Amino acid sequence: MDPARISDLLAPYLLHPLSAQQIQQISGYLDLLLRWNARVNLTAVRDPESIVTRHFGESLFSASHLFPISPVSIEVSSGPKPALDAVSQGATAVDIGSGAGFPGIPIRIWSSDVRLTLIESNHKKVAFLREVCRALRLTNVDVFDGRAEDFSATANLVTLRAVERFHEILPVATGIVARGGRMALLIGTSQVDTALSLPSISWSSALPIPASLERVLLIGTRLES
Repeated sequence: MDPARISDLLAPYLLHPLSAQQIQQISGYLDLLLRWNARVNLTAVRDPESIVTRHFGESLFSASHLFPISPVSIEVSSGPKPALDAVSQGATAVDIGSGAGFPGIPIRIWSSDVRLTLIESNHKKVAFLREVCRALRLTNVDVFDGRAEDFSATANLVTLRAVERFHEILPVATGIVARGGRMALLIGTSQVDTALSLPSISWSSALPIPASLERVLLIGTRLES
């Protein structure tokens, strides 16, 4: 897909424009996804423009709210140069049930300082994730070939999107969030009450995702105690 078209499609989801390099990474990622999807069921969405908005747009919407200040935003800004978001510098992130890499890999494309782990138990999807990281030359990205229940580390940020057994995986995900760290959920409005029932997370107001009637971004912080 033409990079300019990708940029236009993603514009409503972003707090600041992507760099030319980031657009090229997304274009390469999209090409890989389309090729692999012909033989491995990575996504039910087949139309390239719908993939850009539904998967990349939603993922980058979360990235731009989690890490609103980045080297790219400083580069394109014409005003005073803000300090980098301290939350993104050296932050560790875990994407549970990563599937085709959303939202984890777009978050890593958005904020190059994030050290990312993608958790995925499907071996074919694991192979795809590793190929994307290799092709895009993404550093500080690990793929954990297994279940979240078997992951023993913690992270500053844990993301969930379109996972099965949502109500069962939430407590597992909470255990991976470091104290004072954040959890970001890309979910339907019908799932918000389930998330709000978690006693150990303090949630911000849900953010409606552009061009969606039912999906929201819900960000919470794990309580210290």
